[in-house]
Order: sequence, then C-alpha cells, then structure tokens
Amino acid sequence: MTRIAIILFGPPGAGKGTQARLLSRALGFPAISTGDILREAVAAGSDLGRTAKSHMESGGLVPDAVVDEIVKERLARQNCTRGFILDGYPRTIPQAEFISGLFAPGKLATVVVGIDVDDDVLLDRLSGRRICPGCRKMFHVRKSPSGAGDRCDECGTGLVLRPDDAEEVVRERLQVYHRNTKPLIDYYRARDQYSKVDGSGSVEAISECILGIVRKRQGAGAAGN
Repeated sequence: MTRIAIILFGPPGAGKGTQARLLSRALGFPAISTGDILREAVAAGSDLGRTAKSHMESGGLVPDAVVDEIVKERLARQNCTRGFILDGYPRTIPQAEFISGLFAPGKLATVVVGIDVDDDVLLDRLSGRRICPGCRKMFHVRKSPSGAGDRCDECGTGLVLRPDDAEEVVRERLQVYHRNTKPLIDYYRARDQYSKVDGSGSVEAISECILGIVRKRQGAGAAGN
C-alpha cells in the first residue's frame, strides 16, 4: 500500500501547526510536529532534550541525526500506515532524502505545500505570541490577548514567551530558514511535488486552499518518493 506524506513547508510562524491540525481532522492522518516533540524532550530533561536545547534557544537547527531518529520512530507507528502530515520536517535536503529513503520506491506519495508569508509579518506574529504551559492555548499580546491579562483565560496558568519566540531569536530563526531550508522548494519542485499558497489570508481560506491542493494531487496521483 502506498501511503501519503503531506509536508507543510514554510518559515517559523507561517501557521504550519494550525494547518496541520485542520488537515488531520479533515483527512484522518496524524499531524506530526517535530518542534513539539523536541520541546517536550527539553522539558523532560532527556538526553535528546539536552542535545536539542542549546540549538533551539539560539535559533539554530537541531542536528539532522537527532531529528531523523525521532521522525523514523514516529512514522513506524500504526496510525501512520495510510498517511501522515509533517510540520517542521524536513528542513534540509539531507532530511528530505532521509525520509524518502525510509520507504520502498513507489510506496510513498509526497505532497508538499509551501505557506508563503513576509518576514515582517512573521516577526510580529512570533514575538507577540504567548503560550499557556498548562492547556497549551495560544495568545497574541496585540491580536488575541487573554482576557485575564498575563494569565490564561481558560485555566488560569501564567502565560510565557517561549525562548525561541524572543525577537532576536526569531530574526535568527528566519535567517536560518532562508539560508538552509528554502532550497527545499527547488528540491521538491524538481520532483513535481511542490505547491505554494498565500499565507497572509484567514486560517479558513488557507486551509481550504491546502485541502484543495492535497485532494487534487491525490486524484491525479501524487508524485512518488
């Protein structure tokens, strides 16, 4: 059986996580965020977390070998047998080659969607973002503040600015993205696996556009690995 890999591509703050969750509900595929897995490892103080922490807090990429092993283990689980949605992976061409190599030729149909957003918009989105460590609800200090001020209006937990959302770190993350990750556009475009959507619209409009691309490419037969 050929499984479907939906890869959401775009810079930090482009909305990949939100769109992955919406796609997951629409298609029944698990949404896999390597960023969330790494942050959980950091919080748990595991060996992986300690390795990843310094890279994440400085805005750099976690080494491929660390992330590759996380992804390999996750994709081997039962709920990925029909397909899966990746948010935050691959970020480099070697990672793209690694995931392709996990499956026999012709057994993975890949659909890549790039969410395109200007850097200035992303900087505002991320540096103003606050998260509740209790229920994981997201807020923005200007666009969607909590009704309880600096506490979550759902569970009352104090809101925090993630270290990798600090303005100076966001700027570095965007530079890293443009330098190391953007070449993936050419990699996937050369394989007829890449489509781009405008990420400046509403969440609902972006979701409809992405879902349309996925279903169209499914119907036409997505390019294989």
